Amino acid sequence: MAAVWWVVLAYIVLIGCATVVRGGEQPLSRIAIERVTVAAVDSASVKAHPTVLGLKGQSSDWVVVEFFHPKPSDDDWIGAFSPSGFSAAICEAYDVPQYYPMLCTAPIKYQFANFSNDGYKKSGKGYLKLQLINQREDFSFALFSGGLKKPKLVAVSNKIAFANPKAPVYPRLAQGKSWNEMTVTWTSGYDIKEAVPFVEWGAKGGHRFLSPAGTLTFDRNSMCGAPARTVGWRHPGYIHTSYLKELWPDSLYTYRLGHRLSNGTHIWSKSYSFKASPYPGQDSVQRVVIFGDMGKAEADSSNEFNDFQPGSLHSTYQIIGDLENIDMVVHIGDICYANGYLLQWDQFTSQIEPIASTVPYMIGMGNHERDWPGTGSLYKNLDSGGECGVPAQTIFYTPYENRAKLWYATDYGLFRFCIANTEEDWRPGTEQYKFIEQCLSSVDRQKQPWLIFLAHRVLGYSSCTYYEEEGTFEEPMGREALQELWQKYKVDLAFYGHVHNYERTCPVYQSQCVVDGSDHYHGPFTATTHVVVGGAGASIYDSEFTTSNIKWSYYRDFDYGFVKLTAFNHSSLQFEYKKSSDGNVYDHFTISRDYRDILACSIDNCPRTTLAT
Repeated sequence: MAAVWWVVLAYIVLIGCATVVRGGEQPLSRIAIERVTVAAVDSASVKAHPTVLGLKGQSSDWVVVEFFHPKPSDDDWIGAFSPSGFSAAICEAYDVPQYYPMLCTAPIKYQFANFSNDGYKKSGKGYLKLQLINQREDFSFALFSGGLKKPKLVAVSNKIAFANPKAPVYPRLAQGKSWNEMTVTWTSGYDIKEAVPFVEWGAKGGHRFLSPAGTLTFDRNSMCGAPARTVGWRHPGYIHTSYLKELWPDSLYTYRLGHRLSNGTHIWSKSYSFKASPYPGQDSVQRVVIFGDMGKAEADSSNEFNDFQPGSLHSTYQIIGDLENIDMVVHIGDICYANGYLLQWDQFTSQIEPIASTVPYMIGMGNHERDWPGTGSLYKNLDSGGECGVPAQTIFYTPYENRAKLWYATDYGLFRFCIANTEEDWRPGTEQYKFIEQCLSSVDRQKQPWLIFLAHRVLGYSSCTYYEEEGTFEEPMGREALQELWQKYKVDLAFYGHVHNYERTCPVYQSQCVVDGSDHYHGPFTATTHVVVGGAGASIYDSEFTTSNIKWSYYRDFDYGFVKLTAFNHSSLQFEYKKSSDGNVYDHFTISRDYRDILACSIDNCPRTTLAT
């Protein structure tokens, strides 16, 4: 079989190569897949075991890859591929045939051969222990020489696979369009024609219900450019969403994912649980974690390049460790930095499964999900790697009015969250501006006193050097367009990602602090406090702060972390910034405010008075 594989591959001629985005945020983009040549060595070998994974029903497992190269080098590396047949001769063709590369897809992960032992360069023998997740296809491993820039394919391993590659995996909860609705979204290998998806659920210990699920997917033609349309393409599987309705507030529910095959048998996931949302205005303790720019990382240390996303796993583990004290998570853009390498979305949903299967995981759109020239995004860069928003808006559910826009409002008990999309125009007169004003103006502050605005790019305030060079300390046209709305509707907090650090302002309006103090605010609303919380995982190397004295900047941290909000009741809100390294609180403040304080006029909107009776 190996001989046939090499013969087939030898007939493929590299005529040209598709443009590949080589952004620093995606390690797989460092591999010049379009330059691969074959340098088969008969005595070289790669062997992977066990050959069957997930025998206990788990969606991740460990595999040992043993390899030998008679002429070893520090440039040798191992790539994991899925599906196992990655020769351009046997996999799905591109839409531009003359641009076939030697290999039709990038690996899902890689590691240098000398990572296994210091003596590899002398002995040529090594092994790696790698973690694989169920991604609907089988796997194989390849040994390359020549480094990442001029890779030469030396040997290919045997095939391995999960016991059921199509099994339902990686459930993601999200708030529905009403307060008493929870949505469950998951991924499987089952087309609707092959199996009917549904969720079995019910109150813990109570009656069980079956709720049907809708199914979505997308194809290569839905991608806008390379690498998503070329070497980064991989079928995303089938995305199923079920709507669990008429939930009782704060009640505990259990659920499991199901598929009914045409022969009447059922495929089941393991059981999960969640707590239903509180009634809007319900006076109870409610806790929400907020961050941006987390990305993903590998537990086996593969795919590491220049400290790509070292904080990602730390943030994930800290949140998992505190999950009993968290009710919802909001991830405001730059979700996983797949950047056109689509299998990375599976890796991310696997990483956050313990969180997203237990509490609602709400997302916002970032530049690394949406931006691509000529596709309607406000910015014309290549940051999405050709995805142009399609994977993000398909793989995650949000209570949107228009799925392609991905701006929306969601309520959780005492909170109203208005989540904007900075990759679409937000200026006055636009559709999004009208949404933002409607979201802010329509909240009943007697029921939901805590009004939160969230967006990916910094529409408010940031003292990072990038924005200093812009001369704005914000995204151009950001607060000029929106600060009157924040002030008019008394937005308590505004959160942003994009800048990979942490920064908190004073309550600020028109670049001026309007109240003294930094750890407790009480009484009538004065101005919005702005928070950059983009340090959840992606590299912080280019997000330094200005050395200028910026009076509105109260607290800065050039490190990885996230924010936790705790609403104790209608009158008391606690803000905590926690570092991902240890989970400890490094910045905090409280707000004490009664409904009469919300009704009171603020600095710029007090009406004229009269002595008339």
